[in-house]
Amino acid sequence: MDFRKGSEKSNLLVVITGPTAVGKTRLAAKLAQHYRTVVISADSRQFYRELRIGTAFPTPEELDLAPHHFVGHLSVNDDYNVSKYENEVLKFLDQAFKKHHLIILTGGSGLYVDVVCKGIDDLPEADPDIRRQIDKWLNEKGIEFLQEKLKAVDPKYFATVDKNNPKKLARAIEVFLLTGIPYSLLRKNQPKKRPFHILKIGLNMQREELFERISLRTDKMIEDGLVEEVRSLADYRNLNALNTVGYKEIFEYLDGKLSFEQAVINIKTNTRRYAKRQLTWLKRDKEIKWFEPDQLMLIINYIDECNSSSK
Repeated sequence: MDFRKGSEKSNLLVVITGPTAVGKTRLAAKLAQHYRTVVISADSRQFYRELRIGTAFPTPEELDLAPHHFVGHLSVNDDYNVSKYENEVLKFLDQAFKKHHLIILTGGSGLYVDVVCKGIDDLPEADPDIRRQIDKWLNEKGIEFLQEKLKAVDPKYFATVDKNNPKKLARAIEVFLLTGIPYSLLRKNQPKKRPFHILKIGLNMQREELFERISLRTDKMIEDGLVEEVRSLADYRNLNALNTVGYKEIFEYLDGKLSFEQAVINIKTNTRRYAKRQLTWLKRDKEIKWFEPDQLMLIINYIDECNSSSK
């Protein structure tokens, strides 16, 4: 097994990724318990302490299996981005590897997984005034306006970006407005060396089974009080943290734009679409070894085999 070499150190970061609702959090907790180590979250929606139900926050049972980090450590009001996440996780790993030889990182947010594994380009810092202007465009004119704006200033990046992800559209537009240079020209896409080995494991299952899990999990969120959680966040609805599946649809229901039944249907539909986009992103990464989420012992054996070969 070829690990991405960062140094001669034998420390190993095991990445557990896959589409939403596939069972990443549960498996990561079980692996961390087995190896007596910790879990780092790379799920950008679970960073926010106010978003517990709609983001499938780790259950108390999962939290009891192993210590979790970068879960609920932010408020929706906090200014946070992938660059800050990279710096904070690398600092955490530097200390954590002094105690644990193996650490688990899990999440379906491909950009946040990638930034830990290979870094991001040194792009300009966000500008609050420009970001407010872009947010205003998004809120008043919709995502279609951002799509057209990016297509006009950077058609090369527009051809490859997830066009339904307002954060990515906004960042590319922001970089152009800051520098006058298209985002696609500033991205070097050169992986940074890391002082640890990396082993990537992907979880997947038959599409029909995954979609059924998405449906059941949505029903459980509603039962657990998703509507009340969203209602309590009404004052923050224009923040990027709330611009996510599960919250957008319930806001539309609370605004009287959708019936409750249609809002639930839309959550399930949009979550399925999100899962498809995640898989499209992840399938590009040939370093990922794929398993089904119930193959715990096979995954442990695979980790042990790869781990021994890296030393």
